[in-house]
Amino acid sequence: MSTSDARDNTLRRLIEAMPDVISELEVDAVLERVLAVACELTDCKYAALGVLDEDRHELERFLTRGVSDEVREEIGDPPRGRGVLGVLIEHPVPLRLADVGSHPKSYGFPPGHPPMTSFLGVPIRIRGEAWGNLYLTEKRDGEFTEEDEETVMLLAGWVGIAVENARLYQRERRRAAELEQAVRGMRATTDIARAIGGETALERVLELIVKRGRALVHATLLTIALRDGDWLDVRAAAGTYRPELLGARVPAAEKALRPTRSQRLADVGAQLHFPLAAYVQAQAGLVVPLVFRGRDVGVLYAFDRQVDGPQFTRDDEILLEAFAASAATAVATAQEFAAHGLRRSIEASERERRRWARELHDQTLQDMAGLRVALSAARRRGDPELLAAAVDDAVARLGEGIDELRAIITDLRPAALDELGPQAALEALVERLRKMPDAPVINLEIELDDAASARHTPQIEQAVYRLVQEAMTNAVKHAGATRVDVAIREQGGSLDILVADDGRGFDPEETGDGFGLIGIRERLSLVGGELRISSREGEGTELRATIPAVYRDAGGDVAQVG
Repeated sequence: MSTSDARDNTLRRLIEAMPDVISELEVDAVLERVLAVACELTDCKYAALGVLDEDRHELERFLTRGVSDEVREEIGDPPRGRGVLGVLIEHPVPLRLADVGSHPKSYGFPPGHPPMTSFLGVPIRIRGEAWGNLYLTEKRDGEFTEEDEETVMLLAGWVGIAVENARLYQRERRRAAELEQAVRGMRATTDIARAIGGETALERVLELIVKRGRALVHATLLTIALRDGDWLDVRAAAGTYRPELLGARVPAAEKALRPTRSQRLADVGAQLHFPLAAYVQAQAGLVVPLVFRGRDVGVLYAFDRQVDGPQFTRDDEILLEAFAASAATAVATAQEFAAHGLRRSIEASERERRRWARELHDQTLQDMAGLRVALSAARRRGDPELLAAAVDDAVARLGEGIDELRAIITDLRPAALDELGPQAALEALVERLRKMPDAPVINLEIELDDAASARHTPQIEQAVYRLVQEAMTNAVKHAGATRVDVAIREQGGSLDILVADDGRGFDPEETGDGFGLIGIRERLSLVGGELRISSREGEGTELRATIPAVYRDAGGDVAQVG
């Protein structure tokens, strides 16, 4: 084969190899492929590729082809760019030698290094700047030729393009991964934001936080502990954990338990020296504090990353920190809502106690005091007739007092409600209200499911009675109503309750819930009921409620949905 034909054949082989080199999207795969192509095109025994460090003063990486793993291990540390290899670093131009050992800069070879004579080195540039060098040695049929040098220079040019393409691809992949991670973080924090607006039950919020947080950082276990004075209470967990973890109460004085900033723990066993470690079997951890407006709310603990773990990354830490900000807001909001509800409930109870105390004082107690004065006066006078008259009057007044006390006791807890159910108790309530001075016209209609032989659960019966009692009492005593209509119907597996009056009404938006309505809402929430109020000043009030119909079993304990 002529020199021209050989040259053409080499160029053809180079062109055929280029698509494989350029199509590689992993930098290491590109470099491995380049070494193989360089050996094939120049028919040499050994090839190496050195990647320069950031300052371009020495080699940061050194890849070889043709040298076995055993020989590399015997040689020891890879070269850093001294001797002949350093010539190309200082002067990035092609270097072709018949005997590399005879070059003035040659340091010789370390023990165990294979013998090498012929040498060809060319620089690799990316965007005009030196990036690395390609080294070839031991051409099988003699020295490297000028044609070899031109071929390898073309190859080095393609290498720069291929490496740059691979680096750009990897950069885009990282950006895509970062974007995907950011989107996951936004979704998780959005879920928590929705919880703030639509969920006020603390336990439900905590459940949402641990489930979403665990998925966000791919944790085997994620748990949340809330601050309670000098303690941290583990309130919720998602993943694999021992049952006794929930409800664990540990001192908050330990910094590992109550960190002031996020921490990644490489060795949980060595770093978590506190009681929580007794409940968790894990290697790595991620601890993120929950802080709301400067207040220490609690802590999120994530353990053992499931994907590429068990260690958590800095990206995981950033994601969980962003998530924790929304989580802390959700927890604080739910806690505040619960505390507000408790305060309102306590206020309603206190108001109710004051009302009963006032009625007992203004009626029963004053009547008894008057009775005592009358009996004492009659006894002092010593007149038998006067004393007999005082006793008769006392008997009559005691009878009235007994009736008043019985009415109060009935209002507090009617015996008919427990013994006969809400229908009998409400009928008795209506009869008592009708006897009041200036009582309005009261119509009561109750239609329960005839097919149901069992009574509703005590909670539902109590809710129905108290709702109607409160609404009718408000209409009769406070709204100045002349007519009150009450209808209770059971249909479609639910109890529908309507209480309507023609009293003075009110504006619900301006007035808000009074203590009576607060109690009604709380009772309905306990039985899964819903309340709707329609009222306008001067046009009366309409109260509607729907309660799921749930029955007692034959023993009166286990509830069954109707």
